Amino acid sequence: MFSMILFLGMIGAPQIILIVVVVLLLFGGRKIPELMKGLGSGIKEFKNATKEDKEADSKSEKD
Repeated sequence: MFSMILFLGMIGAPQIILIVVVVLLLFGGRKIPELMKGLGSGIKEFKNATKEDKEADSKSEKD
């Protein structure tokens, strides 16, 4: 268990290459742009939601 945590703690070039190869094998080259677009829009929605939440908190503190 500790060796797995240690392995994940040190991410270098070989680990990144391995991750890219696994992703390519699982999804193929055509699906990756669609996946990244979905991931980007999800992150954008998350940021907007947290921004709205902070604005709502600051408004409630003023009242």
